[in-house]
Amino acid sequence: MNFTERLTETQSRQNSVLCVGLDVDASLLPAALPPDAEGVIEFNRQIIGATQDLVCAYKINLAFYEALGETGWGVLRKTLGLIPKDIVTIGDGKRGDIGNTSERYARVIFRDLGFDAATVNPYMGYDSVEPFLRDEERGAFVLALTSNPGSQDFQRLRVSSRRLFEKIAIAARKWNKRKNVGLVVGATHPREIKSVRALVPAMPLLIPGVGRQGGDLNAAVRYGCTASGFGVVINASRSIIFASKEIDFAGAAREKAIKLRDEIRTIQARHIR
Repeated sequence: MNFTERLTETQSRQNSVLCVGLDVDASLLPAALPPDAEGVIEFNRQIIGATQDLVCAYKINLAFYEALGETGWGVLRKTLGLIPKDIVTIGDGKRGDIGNTSERYARVIFRDLGFDAATVNPYMGYDSVEPFLRDEERGAFVLALTSNPGSQDFQRLRVSSRRLFEKIAIAARKWNKRKNVGLVVGATHPREIKSVRALVPAMPLLIPGVGRQGGDLNAAVRYGCTASGFGVVINASRSIIFASKEIDFAGAAREKAIKLRDEIRTIQARHIR
């Protein structure tokens, strides 16, 4: 089963396209937990336990674990061990370098840590992305149009008749020989989600930015879904995991996740046929 098939199967079984981002800042943990590695593990254990029936994926931003220093990799491995094997895991490191360096990045993320997918920066071209594409069971979400304000600086520049993010989408479509390539398109760019989907009708889209960044959830779902009603991964991180700073943080996270999942389902029912 290739990665796109695996993702679609998971979304269908869970009846959810929601992804929770486990971007855990130890300094923001509830007062009931110690602001250290053990606190992060316990926090993740409770968040995963409270949301695992509501999601298709968990996305883990590697920077938050690398910031823990030498204990960070252990925290990351323990966190991955808490996630059910039938839920997709995305290692969000936005890696991309010359070929032999990217090979090491891909080996760490896929083989050593065991993530199902990774986010990849295509700025250095195909040879920097190719190591992430070799195993059809592992996915690569290529950055196309990111949700941050600085995406305006380069990603929208005109390159002949196309904008740069559209050129990336077209290139990623060519690279998708093993059906394991997706694109990252921020929910802060609603019209562009529609443009990207027109270029890649069947490829998965990872869409961050619907929470604290104020992205357009309606457009993300309406324009991001494939004809099947799936194929889009709607990520929310801080708005869910830090819904409460009190001892009820896991229950509050579950309530937020249910609310967002149900909002997504309503949009799907209204627009996806």
